[in-house]
Amino acid sequence: MNILAIDTSTYVMGVAILRDGVPAGEMRTHLKKNHSIRLMPAIRALFEEVDMKPAELDRIVVSEGPGSYTGVRIGVTTAKTMAWALNRPVIGVSSMEMLAQNGRYFNGVISPFYDARRGQVFTGLYRSMSNGIIRESEDLITLHDGWLKALKEQGEPVLCVSPDMEKHKELIQQELGDLAIIGTEIDALPSPLELARIGMRKDVVTTAHEFSPNYLRLAEAEAKWLEKIKDEKKR
Repeated sequence: MNILAIDTSTYVMGVAILRDGVPAGEMRTHLKKNHSIRLMPAIRALFEEVDMKPAELDRIVVSEGPGSYTGVRIGVTTAKTMAWALNRPVIGVSSMEMLAQNGRYFNGVISPFYDARRGQVFTGLYRSMSNGIIRESEDLITLHDGWLKALKEQGEPVLCVSPDMEKHKELIQQELGDLAIIGTEIDALPSPLELARIGMRKDVVTTAHEFSPNYLRLAEAEAKWLEKIKDEKKR
């Protein structure tokens, strides 16, 4: 199966191509730059590098969120547009499930997370088993200190992985103590090849037109607009 995978759910931008189910190429940057002007050039460059054409794709896999609202939107819009133009399916994969793959050989629970501001994180709970990474909770947005307290009550070692680790490392060590295992800087980065591998195994459940991202919360501007409408109705 030939797959293009796209991840822009954080400041890490990644694209990858599988040819016949085997990694053909990957491009990843860890720079806080505008995804909207860099994503398509990266995709074109990767196709050229691996000597493939978009028409050869069987499906497009994209990180559906949660994560940066703007970042997720850019990746999903690009994936949907390409899928529609090529008449190919688009497959969404949780950004937390993608990041949790970095703990494949960890004996304990895995808590991938992205910073969601105001003390909150996008996160979920995963575990490494012989048949791969399994999900133990739905992805959610929550206050990080409360989430860590709940993890501590389970009494198991917790592998924490995130590109936003520096913002949360002190809190994690404070709340989890010896149960906290902090992933390395490389472990903390989402991999578009892992995204492609997960997406290769998922069934097609929606059309490109119907596919929508999983933001887990409203964009700040939309939330303010709805609050304004609500206040006007009260008057």
